[in-house]
Amino acid sequence: MKHYHRFSIVFILLGASLFAKTVCAQEIDLFKMQEEQDKKDKKEKTDIVTATFKTTRMVNGQSIENVGRGILDLKISHRFGTLNSGAYNFFGLDQATMRLGLDYGITDRLMVGVGRSTFNKEFDGFLKYRILRQSTGKHTVPVSISYVATGLWQSLKDPATSYPINYSDHFFYAHQLIFARKFGDYFSLQLVPTLVHYNIVTTSVIPNDLYSLGVGFRQRLSKRVNLTGEYYYQFNPLAGMQNSLSLGFDIETGGHVFQLHFTNSTGINEKSFITQTDGKWSNGDIHFGFNISRVFTVVKHKEPVTAKW
Repeated sequence: MKHYHRFSIVFILLGASLFAKTVCAQEIDLFKMQEEQDKKDKKEKTDIVTATFKTTRMVNGQSIENVGRGILDLKISHRFGTLNSGAYNFFGLDQATMRLGLDYGITDRLMVGVGRSTFNKEFDGFLKYRILRQSTGKHTVPVSISYVATGLWQSLKDPATSYPINYSDHFFYAHQLIFARKFGDYFSLQLVPTLVHYNIVTTSVIPNDLYSLGVGFRQRLSKRVNLTGEYYYQFNPLAGMQNSLSLGFDIETGGHVFQLHFTNSTGINEKSFITQTDGKWSNGDIHFGFNISRVFTVVKHKEPVTAKW
């Protein structure tokens, strides 16, 4: 009988040991399965790249960014006179050019805006549509692409000319494609092929369509400060006009971005700063300026909006 009890105890201990080993093996297999599933889910998930730039404008021109759906952005762009105007004009601070604008996000992809510039008394309206968004994961897209169409009406009184000026001659148009990529948290780059159309030109020698290529960048300097710049090279510039070059700093303060910059352009909309810049950096024709914005939530969504690639 004693031998029977000893045999039973040994049998139970052996069974318990085998059961423990089986459970451990199953746990290890489960851990491996969970790890593989996590990797699979990560690959199948699409992550949209955000904050390629910190605001919808580089300096004068458009960036790849849009305001969110239901968001209204009141933007004031201000340019002082040139630094080489001397102490009498307080190095340009006695003079000013500005644009007052309103931008609104209709959807996650579509933004519209209107503005009024003091330079040439111009009104402008635009739409910006996101064609592609940079993303990683299941759907990998290497760049973001947006299209911008701008219409502009110049309300400045007509000068005396030897030819008639029609009402339609006060209109100008711009078409742009924006290609942008964010290279990590510290650097972003965008290219902007641009066409500016004049309904009227002074002579038949001057083309109605002016082509240019814009380049913009963002370099992070600290958690809240970024160095930004943009340059527009003109392929067929108007006589005496220069390429627009702007450098500045984006400063994030409490969820908003305050932009300080220097530029050789007086105008602020696409037609004026791309095709009508006559200042030279080498001559000190440099304007100090800033962009400020105030964002309002017009339509508040009950559920968070999920960006689609």
